[in-house]
Amino acid sequence: MSQLSKPPDVEKCRPSESRVEHVDVEKDDFAGDSALPAPPTLTPEEEHRLWRKLDRRLLPILSLLYLFSFMDRGNIGNARLQGLVTQLDLTGNQYNIALTMYFIPYCLVVCPANLVLKRFRPSRWLPGITVAWGIIMTLMGIVKTYPQLVGARLALGIAEAGLFPGVAYYLTLWYPRHHLQLRIGYFFGAASLAGAFSGLLAFAISFMSGTRGLLGWSWIFILEGIATVAIGILAFFVLVDFPATAKFLTPEERAYIVYRKKYDNSSVGEEEHFAVSHVIEALTDWQVWLHILIYMSIAGPLYGITLFLPTIINTFGHTPAISQLLTVPPYLFATILLYIFARYSDQTQLRSPFVYAGLLMMLVGFSINISDVPPGAKYFGTFFCIAGSYAPFPGIVAWLGNNLSGQYKRAVGMALHIGVGGLSAAVASNIYRSQDSPQFRLGHALELMFVGIGLVCVPVAVVSYRRINERREKVQGRVKYDVKELRMMGDRAPDFRYTL
Repeated sequence: MSQLSKPPDVEKCRPSESRVEHVDVEKDDFAGDSALPAPPTLTPEEEHRLWRKLDRRLLPILSLLYLFSFMDRGNIGNARLQGLVTQLDLTGNQYNIALTMYFIPYCLVVCPANLVLKRFRPSRWLPGITVAWGIIMTLMGIVKTYPQLVGARLALGIAEAGLFPGVAYYLTLWYPRHHLQLRIGYFFGAASLAGAFSGLLAFAISFMSGTRGLLGWSWIFILEGIATVAIGILAFFVLVDFPATAKFLTPEERAYIVYRKKYDNSSVGEEEHFAVSHVIEALTDWQVWLHILIYMSIAGPLYGITLFLPTIINTFGHTPAISQLLTVPPYLFATILLYIFARYSDQTQLRSPFVYAGLLMMLVGFSINISDVPPGAKYFGTFFCIAGSYAPFPGIVAWLGNNLSGQYKRAVGMALHIGVGGLSAAVASNIYRSQDSPQFRLGHALELMFVGIGLVCVPVAVVSYRRINERREKVQGRVKYDVKELRMMGDRAPDFRYTL
């Protein structure tokens, strides 16, 4: 590797004198990165090896954390078939309320959790909250009353709130924006695997029912909670903080990653210093709120079908144990499709077509399930419901992350995206009511409502982004800005292009 002051693959992003005055980016110090050597030139093969090196170090532990996170929040659906409702004497909508109480504090805590991520260091913050919710999950296995269950779910939501938005933001600090969806896909793929794994575990754990006087639902919570604590402790020794301080990389590799990220979506580098104005910019950015609606259109159906799939399949006439097993194939299909979507989305540098494809799949799946068709056809429809909600999910997160510039604006924007958008999950927790069994027409109809929101909002986002990009192409170079002005403008700068 030869030493150059600027890697050639990012040189094309640098400003010309006709666009920016007094550019001297090498004098700027971003969070102490000036101690690094000059970034090297890498061949395509060397760059590929570097990204794979990051993947091997970061993605396995992050995927494990999210696997257990999603399994712990969703295993209550499996526990329902193993005596939870009967032993705790849950009546009416009490089960649905217990589900909802997870999402309300989750949505409220997401934004502050993302803001403190950098201050508390990812290598301590993410494992710490994992151990916390693992302990809560374990204790949930010994609750005796409905209020205790609600309290445990509320505490679980608070503890888990920092993980998904925190990791999504954390990955944006390491990977260029058109390498991002595949990595979020690898990470989020653990969620769809959690659905399959949870069904298999619940089937196996069901044979422990009665051991030490505890029913199967208690053992589901206890054993999965203990496993979560173990993974959290492991993460303390494996997870690293930021590219500039990553000891598993050489100084030249650190310099290359920092430089690629710094000039990935800006010709003058990204604003990295905290200011209240960055929070205000995120709160008032039109695209954040539009993407919240798009997030709701995917997250609502995703959580609705995840939390109630065992119950829905159970109405097809199967025993609880067989119903647990039949949840596995749809999740495996979703995992495969998720990776396909993520890979081709990064290759084409497009997000919207894959999000729209997922929405169309859900339209088909929920339409089948709301119809009067045989149970076999409805089970076939669940493949479209699960895959259509899971496969595009990394895309909706990566899409907004790609289009927000400035580290703290992106942190707040992505937290709002996931936090406010996550309120759809609270709604979805209440739409599959026991009195609507076995057809669940109200639940399926409301899932279709969420899908309809996405079918409208995705084209609106694409048309808006395309028009803004075209307008910036026309005006670029006519008005001159200095480096500080461009950096403060972030994604509103004339040289910034939105990902479609």
